[in-house]
Amino acid sequence: MIYRSKAPLRLGLAGGGSDVSPYSDMYGGAILNATIDQYAFCTIEETNTNSIIISAADLDYSKRYKSALALPVDGQLDLQKGVYNRIVKDFGISKPLSFKMITWCDVPPGSGLGSSSTMVVAVLKAFTEWLNLPLGDYDMAYLAYQIERIDLGLRGGKQDQYAATFGGFNFIEFYKDDRVIVNPLRMKKWIVDELEASMVLFYTGAPRSSDKIIREQQENTRKGKKVQLEATHSIKQSSFIMKELLLKGDITGFSRTLGKEWENKKKMAASITNRHLENIYEAAMNTGAYGGKVSGAGGGGFMFFVTDPVRKLNLIKALGKFNGRVLNFHFSESGCQGWKITETWKR
Repeated sequence: MIYRSKAPLRLGLAGGGSDVSPYSDMYGGAILNATIDQYAFCTIEETNTNSIIISAADLDYSKRYKSALALPVDGQLDLQKGVYNRIVKDFGISKPLSFKMITWCDVPPGSGLGSSSTMVVAVLKAFTEWLNLPLGDYDMAYLAYQIERIDLGLRGGKQDQYAATFGGFNFIEFYKDDRVIVNPLRMKKWIVDELEASMVLFYTGAPRSSDKIIREQQENTRKGKKVQLEATHSIKQSSFIMKELLLKGDITGFSRTLGKEWENKKKMAASITNRHLENIYEAAMNTGAYGGKVSGAGGGGFMFFVTDPVRKLNLIKALGKFNGRVLNFHFSESGCQGWKITETWKR
């Protein structure tokens, strides 16, 4: 039997950074995000070889282990191994499993679209299909968060795991003691269509590690630095404003608030922006774009811009002089999905 899963990546529309502890514990966080039709995938095939083979197809890397109740966390394929280790620990598995796992993602690591967290959700969903684990949506998102942030010690916020699990347009609230409330937005189709027609998603050609940025944000919060804290407060408030504008179909107002959020976001940590990103942003604004920002923690990865659809091609042409690429996409309504098949593809 073969078990497959996919989980959608997300665009962080507003509030990014307010979901990161200790800010979310001290002040509460609020995020507006939406999933897109770019995915992390996982396939698990049960075997009887007394071995565990994990392959990251997009990274052209594979590793074979002897079946065990815990796999070494050593910097290689840790996301996949972290999920396996936690499942064995939490669900009373007393005998090591034997399987082949293949994972891949539509975008490169460090994209700013939540690819690492989304991969954890996809792997967890595939195991859920195989082992019939009793996990609802909130359970799965929280377990994925624990695996990545606590078990593996990777810095970041909480929004990505919930976006990948629930899917669609969501307004997500974060409180102390890891309390999270996901509010799905009832978006009218014409508003989604207009936002898609107005938006350009651009890979800057510069992958980034969010660890340094997140660490700086956390230290600024702990030290109570006024400028950085006020910027984060403003970013959180913008998520409420942009949610209302989006639900009313005011794309222009939404876009201009997006630009203001980017200015505040740059105050949160020194490495959020750089000359390359500023040049891209300036070129986009010069075509008449209403607003834009980096998706994710910052420093590189994807940027997205919102413009009048009749000026969209001009924006794309202006971005063409930079060493990157435009990614065509649609918004995705569904969260992570899992299924099983009984026959393998003939090789």
